Amino acid sequence: MRPTPHRALGTGVLTAAALIALCLPGTPASAQPSAAAACTPAQTVVNGGFESGTSPWTQSSSGLITSRTGQSAHGGTSFAWLDGTGRTRTDTLTQSVTVPGDCATATLSFYLHVDTAETTSSTAYDKLTAKVGSTTLATYSNLDGASGYVRKTIDVSSYAGQTVNLAFTGTEDSSLQTSFVLDDIALDTSGTTTPPPADSVRTPAAPAYTVSLSSDSTGTVWNGHQSATFTNASATALGEVYLRLWDNYHGTCSAPPVKVSNVTGGTAGDLSVACTALKITLPAPLAQGQSATIGFDLGITVPEGADRFGHDGAFSFIGNALPVLAVRDGAGWHLDPYTNNGESFYSLAADFKVTLDHPSTLLVPATGTSTDTPGSSGRTVTTATASKVRDFAWAAGPFSKISGTSPGGVPVNVYSVSGISSTSAQSMLTTAKSAVDAHAGRFGAYPYGELDAVIDNNFWFGGMEYPGFVLDLVSTTALTHEIAHQWWYGIVGDDEYNTPWLDESFTDYATDLAQGKTGSGCWSSVSWASSAEKITNSMAYWDAHSSRYSTVVYGYGKCALHDLRRVLGDTAMAKLLKDYATAHWYGVSTTAEFKAAAQAATGTDLTSFWTQHRIDG
Repeated sequence: MRPTPHRALGTGVLTAAALIALCLPGTPASAQPSAAAACTPAQTVVNGGFESGTSPWTQSSSGLITSRTGQSAHGGTSFAWLDGTGRTRTDTLTQSVTVPGDCATATLSFYLHVDTAETTSSTAYDKLTAKVGSTTLATYSNLDGASGYVRKTIDVSSYAGQTVNLAFTGTEDSSLQTSFVLDDIALDTSGTTTPPPADSVRTPAAPAYTVSLSSDSTGTVWNGHQSATFTNASATALGEVYLRLWDNYHGTCSAPPVKVSNVTGGTAGDLSVACTALKITLPAPLAQGQSATIGFDLGITVPEGADRFGHDGAFSFIGNALPVLAVRDGAGWHLDPYTNNGESFYSLAADFKVTLDHPSTLLVPATGTSTDTPGSSGRTVTTATASKVRDFAWAAGPFSKISGTSPGGVPVNVYSVSGISSTSAQSMLTTAKSAVDAHAGRFGAYPYGELDAVIDNNFWFGGMEYPGFVLDLVSTTALTHEIAHQWWYGIVGDDEYNTPWLDESFTDYATDLAQGKTGSGCWSSVSWASSAEKITNSMAYWDAHSSRYSTVVYGYGKCALHDLRRVLGDTAMAKLLKDYATAHWYGVSTTAEFKAAAQAATGTDLTSFWTQHRIDG
């Protein structure tokens, strides 16, 4: 993803809003195979959505937990309403919670709506504090007033193994009301702190997805069926699988935009991880080399908004909507939360055959190679096939389309929403043809057949990558960046949540190379915000330090790679990256593997280089 630095934050799109917040209070997220003595992700706040009365919350006065008119819930019908009287007042809401001690990460998350009559833009008259014990975790005020809920996340990992008092305290002065409205409070844990089992093979392997969906007249509602066939590559038996329903982040657990029902080939459990993970227990554990198929009915409702999953008027963008299998390795199941700040989408290369039945008035660009055939009256059936891709995305709308072929032979299509000039569309087509060949020359031939670019200047996020399919603004740099992701994330995969630098830093470096930028002197502008800040930090860290994510992972990361090129020399660096891509083609990269490959490419000891550039792993 290419972030847009100037974007103003609004309801539901806070860039730090990405860690777990279970909408079904008290539902545990069992996420480890029995063979792994490691962390079992769990949500420990009880009745965090306030739908089960007041217990076990303690209110400083009755009525703080309410469903009365004047405010509304984020999910369900009830919420906690602190202050809002326009006179001097202090309200407190508390609960005793236990933070499990066997997990590396613990995150407090909640939805907060600040509704204020204060007119100042500089003075915090009314305040809300979030505390654990006597420690203030965060303070909000009338200056945080917004039109709707915003998700807040706070790292509380240091309290692992402790039972603590969680408290929200609102204080209001003598005039002009400020209401602090809370809902869907959760404290989630993840990440093992114990040694992983010896078998670190990634599984379920060789997934193949078959999907058949039909849309409504607008292309915003899709219903049909999906199946997934997979093999257990691990010596550890596979007793369950998890589907990632990523786009449920964009709704609520009571009204999820992605619905799975009528599961066959296994037994569906409860949704977990903010309803983005669905456990399916297999009828019998799969031994190594055995295969199985699960199937389910699928319903997708695209929400409003020019988002990577959303619709901008008549134009729908449907990224991460198809359920994909989570990955299990030596650390257990990877059930990381959705992040709106970057990506969480860790998956293995898979084959997709997707049939999309839609009105003929809509064009439907999609991952893979597409063919259109006539459907029933006034409808078209688009069949898209893609091999060895990590995900599948599509769009639907009355796009304007132009096409061309790169000098290297890659078919390129540009789909534009209304309002994009023909000159801009042609510029993006020229950029795409140039970029795909430039990256292919450096890292290996583009393997995905055609490349589709969908252009909308209303995208808040700048650009977003999917296999063979990108969303973008009219921006030469952003489009060059998203196309570079076809190699760094698409072909050479990585765990995007835990090692985001392996796709974003490498992609921004590739963008510089394609645009003839050398990064000369860019490391001289590096200024670390703290000793904990590192290029290789995970999205859990960056979601808690969102203002630094782009600066460090994109900026410092690519500067570090430019510096590595200067240490190795241009020829050796070019060979390193091309050989590394070849060695990890359709596989998964890790920081340790890249560091080892870089060290093997030079006689210079790189230990001090990694330390100076804060590249751990």
